[in-house]
Amino acid sequence: MIVLLLKIKIIYKFYLKMKIDDLNWQILGQLQRNARESFANIGRKVGLTPPAVAERVKKMEDLGVIEGYRTTISYVHAGHQLKAIIMLRAFMGKLKPFLDKVKTFQEVVNCYRITGNENIIMEVVLRDQSHLEKFIDELIVYGECRTHIVLSNIVAHAPIKNSKAMK
Repeated sequence: MIVLLLKIKIIYKFYLKMKIDDLNWQILGQLQRNARESFANIGRKVGLTPPAVAERVKKMEDLGVIEGYRTTISYVHAGHQLKAIIMLRAFMGKLKPFLDKVKTFQEVVNCYRITGNENIIMEVVLRDQSHLEKFIDELIVYGECRTHIVLSNIVAHAPIKNSKAMK
């Protein structure tokens, strides 16, 4: 336990010292565009050596700035014809059971607990309208649903940018 607390303290001190400087933002921008980009190519673009890029990336991974790397899959090519946004307003006493249950739904790509009239927003992918109907039937025991079919993506996976540059 003491060792763990010391590690946390060291990481926290390191975190306080490490700022996401302009070079790190440039590296993050490159990785968000293409997470498979080599450190050599990133280094050429930002003016660092590959080992320097690797060290900065490792530090950002260790601190949780970089949470992971993912593959984006086309839901249509994976056999799903519909993407929908479903908002759920949970019935009294049904939110907690729903929060456990939602993790088991294969249709759910993203799920957010939110403020406002609804408690939950889910992004789901479905084979067809029949599948959507059956899925809604599973949800309505937990609350009132509002479903929106996605026609197209206007902005998808936009890179997170330096908040100081957004002023």
